[in-house]
Amino acid sequence: MFSHKPVGAVETTEAAPAKINLALHVTGQRTDGYHLLDTLVTFTEAGDVIRIHDAPGDGFSISGSFADVLRQATTKENLVLKARDLLREAAGARARPVAIHLEKNLPVSSGIGGGSADAAATLRGLRRHWNIDIADAELAEIGLKLGADVPMCLARQPLIARGIGEDISTIDDMPVIPLVLANPLKGVSTPEVFKRLKSKTNPPLEHRDDNTWMPFLTKSRNDLEIPARKILPDIDDVCDLLRKAGAQLVRMSGSGATCFGIFKTIEDAKSAADQLRRQRPDWYVQATKTIGGPAR
Repeated sequence: MFSHKPVGAVETTEAAPAKINLALHVTGQRTDGYHLLDTLVTFTEAGDVIRIHDAPGDGFSISGSFADVLRQATTKENLVLKARDLLREAAGARARPVAIHLEKNLPVSSGIGGGSADAAATLRGLRRHWNIDIADAELAEIGLKLGADVPMCLARQPLIARGIGEDISTIDDMPVIPLVLANPLKGVSTPEVFKRLKSKTNPPLEHRDDNTWMPFLTKSRNDLEIPARKILPDIDDVCDLLRKAGAQLVRMSGSGATCFGIFKTIEDAKSAADQLRRQRPDWYVQATKTIGGPAR
């Protein structure tokens, strides 16, 4: 990867919050192979960070707990650089050279949208840094070229996504939810999870009555959790320890292997996270809370 010392005096910083699938229903499959989803998504205060400076030439650097995995990636595999290049095509001459630094705090390929969140943060950050007039809808079209999750991550607020992830309806009344995120730091292949999914045509999300979030979440599910558990039994251990730590609801996010536990208060979540770290110091464990909704 390129590594270039930033020289611009102005830094543009953009958060790349973790994307959590509170529910993920697989409702069908298109003829081109893409799966159709009904997914309830929210974002957390835990996440990666993108920092942008002007520079004599384009550069990229990376730090953070999970930087080593991405240092080996080529330009073609790096969604941050792909996002930069796609936005530059749309922006033209205004897109001056930049040095981009990624602070990688989230596990890689872990079901919480790390790469997609980084790409979305790059698009948002560069739009501000380059001061270019590109509407949200056009930015989402660019994001969709990078992956089905990127438009969701661009929205960065509670939402329901349908289709392959591009049909987005934002939610304004979701409460702030204290969470513990836990991942055994073992990979699980998303294509293999979908391949092992027995039914590709499952019921969509049910209608939610006002102010009934926990009953609604309890009735929902993640259709990818059963096949993911068969591939990686460690997910069973993660869920069991979250339940024993007092979580009200435990579920896997995305295609795994990150799982989340919902707690009554952030203090309860922090206490549970401390307990899990003592039990499994080899795991990624993070107490956090969701963003984008009023506290209730």
